Amino acid sequence: MPTSVKTIFFDIGNTLLFPDRPVILASLYERGVIPTLEQWHAIERVTKRKFDDIMQHGGPADHGFWFMFYTRLLEELKIQDDALRDSLVDATRLSANWCDMRPGTREFLRRLGKRHPVAVISNADGKLAAVLERCGIADCFAAIIDSGVVGCEKPDRAIFQAALQSMKAEAEHSLYVGDVYSVDYLGATRAGMQAMLFDVSGAYRGNGLPRVESVEELEEKLQSWPS
Repeated sequence: MPTSVKTIFFDIGNTLLFPDRPVILASLYERGVIPTLEQWHAIERVTKRKFDDIMQHGGPADHGFWFMFYTRLLEELKIQDDALRDSLVDATRLSANWCDMRPGTREFLRRLGKRHPVAVISNADGKLAAVLERCGIADCFAAIIDSGVVGCEKPDRAIFQAALQSMKAEAEHSLYVGDVYSVDYLGATRAGMQAMLFDVSGAYRGNGLPRVESVEELEEKLQSWPS
């Protein structure tokens, strides 16, 4: 049974904002190759499971995920081009290219902010605040903890502790919502927080972990959460 939640922290990528695929995949589109969203999600499911296993056994962090993701995507597309793969990885790691926001997200955050202090903890490039401002949701957060600014990345406990300190929040009464088990869920819970997976692609269906697939589902669950 979850304990009461006072403060809620969010990841950004694949949680509140999603990749601008036409921009990130422009070099593929120019070749007339347009991967479907289901193809993207299928590769994401496989890559997350492999990445989680690597991370739990001391493997590389963020760069490794996107390297693995695009290696598999290009294999499925029967394209062998290391320079193309590397350019796709670089484009994906730019926070400015994560600006696809699902309808109702801002409204959800505003409603949530009336009941809880809300903040961000995200691995980014130091420019996340500007992206959130451009997307019209920066004012929904009391603090924006960007790894590119604070100098440490999830799942390092230090970034969660910095966020908790900035919000004067108690770990056991804080909830973190993010999309990658080994980075977000384990990072938060090892810092003493509660955690929820935001699992749009369905990578963690059926494994018993607390998860949602939309802000609507998250809002419904939070309404019954102890406060």
